[in-house]
This record gives sequence, structure tokens and C-alpha cells, in this order.
Amino acid sequence: MTADVPTYLDGNAAAGALREIFAVDLTTAIAQCAGCGRTGVFAEARLYLDAPGMVARCSGCDNVLLRVVSRPTDTYLDLRGLTYLRVPNSD
Repeated sequence: MTADVPTYLDGNAAAGALREIFAVDLTTAIAQCAGCGRTGVFAEARLYLDAPGMVARCSGCDNVLLRVVSRPTDTYLDLRGLTYLRVPNSD
């Protein structure tokens, strides 16, 4: 009998790919709102800085797209308002 070999890696395996993605200007990325389906460059979102952190809202339906809260020890990133965020590959 052979032991089952996992078909997955842990999250550390994504470090290189994620570092490449977030090392670019995300304001030029194409984003789709999970609320209304509007698609456009992220720079078109409405950004609010008077919250405990940064909140980006859809310019079409006002749905929350993204939240970023930075603390001295870590940063919270919430993207649940986006269906996707398409970042062009750099050449």
C-alpha cells in the first residue's frame, strides 16, 4: 500500500508570483465590481481615506471594492468586492 501524496503545496509556494503581481502599479489594473459587474481600470474607483484605512468604491454602484488597513505590525487587504483584478504582465 502506498501513502497518498498531496496534490497541493502550502501558501508559501505563491510567494514569488504574488511578489511579482503586487510590485506593479495596481491603479492601471482592470477590475470588475462584484456588485454591478462594471469593468474598468482601478484608477476610476472612488477612494475614501477618512475611514480607518483606505476604502475604494465602485464609481458605478458605490459597492466597496477594496479595503486596506495598515497597522504598525501588519496590513489588512480585503478584495471581496472585486470579481477579479487583472494585472498586465511586465515585459
